[in-house]
Amino acid sequence: MLKASRVWGALQGLETFSPLIYQDSYGTFAISDSIITDSPRFPHRGILTDTSRHYLPIKAILKTLDAMSFSKFNVLHWHVVDDRSFPYQSITFPELSNKGSYSLSHVYTPNDVRKVTEYARLGIRVILEFDSPGHTLSWEEGQNDLLTQCYNAQKLSGDLGPINPTVNTTYNFLYKFFKEISKVIPDQFIHLGGNEAEFYCWASNPKIQNFMKQKGFGTDYKKLESFYVQKLVDIIAAVNKRSIVWQEVFDGNTELQPGTVVEIWKAENYPEEETKVKEVGYPVILAAPWYLDLISYGQDWKTYYEVEPLNFPGSQEQKKFMIGGEACLWGEYVDATNLTPRLWPRASAVGERLWSHKGVRNLEDACHRLIRHGCRMVRGGLAAQPLFTGYCNYKEST
Repeated sequence: MLKASRVWGALQGLETFSPLIYQDSYGTFAISDSIITDSPRFPHRGILTDTSRHYLPIKAILKTLDAMSFSKFNVLHWHVVDDRSFPYQSITFPELSNKGSYSLSHVYTPNDVRKVTEYARLGIRVILEFDSPGHTLSWEEGQNDLLTQCYNAQKLSGDLGPINPTVNTTYNFLYKFFKEISKVIPDQFIHLGGNEAEFYCWASNPKIQNFMKQKGFGTDYKKLESFYVQKLVDIIAAVNKRSIVWQEVFDGNTELQPGTVVEIWKAENYPEEETKVKEVGYPVILAAPWYLDLISYGQDWKTYYEVEPLNFPGSQEQKKFMIGGEACLWGEYVDATNLTPRLWPRASAVGERLWSHKGVRNLEDACHRLIRHGCRMVRGGLAAQPLFTGYCNYKEST
């Protein structure tokens, strides 16, 4: 008998139940006799996929959702656009994808996005990320004068920098764009990015220099970035959504809306960063130790598994602001051909860390579970890579 207080618990309970089914030596399927009380440790258990560096067909995204449900992940963080391409086909601004995508066949329509969110509806949230003010070179072709013109020795260099935060047309565009996005996705959050914005182009532009003087920013371009992000966060609130940002936004002392979520991605001293964010009272998502695109020889899943998300200085009250984490797979070297094996079952080690009790830490036990789990994925049609030597024996008892 399966009991749960809500439908989401029942769905996760079925995933807990599925490994108990095994096939004996006679080929008969049986169920291990067990009593299990199970619940997630953290509410946010995410996978990040990147569809700008390499376009991922909708079929590949749906298969990722299937794999996520195997490992009790409940958030798809969809990094939709970036410098390389703008594959989202906006109804309000169609030229963004017409000119910014790899080709007209490498786009996601609003109906495509709805198809993904509907497929994910029973147990997985879909959060779209539109990173800015940096990582936006693909936006310019379809939205003239959005990006900053760079100068060299007081002359236009022909290069472009981050979004120009000093003109009203920027914010008029952003309001209309995110108003559209707010109607396409059901989730309450939109990820606004805010990481790795480079300031040299802003600093070279005479008009932006004058704007800085008028605002009293001096030469501190982090203040200009904060100015931009604060206005963007206000726009998101105006379209009845809430914001997630990368940690640089917080580090720049941006005044954020209450409840804005900060995602920590920098591996260096991330426990200290967790403490700083939680002292201010913002919810935190941890991604720093779980960049799965940084592959290495051997069983790197062990490194992911041994992470303790709450291992940072702070009170128990502050640690309540840790809402979970994400396994991130950036797309420089990942497309539909290697997406699934690159993710699974390595990401499942992160999934167990975010789901299971802090005391569940034995690597040998985890290895046996992940090997069997990977075989279940393969049996279910998912091309999960092997953890180590051996083979999948589908008749083997779990």
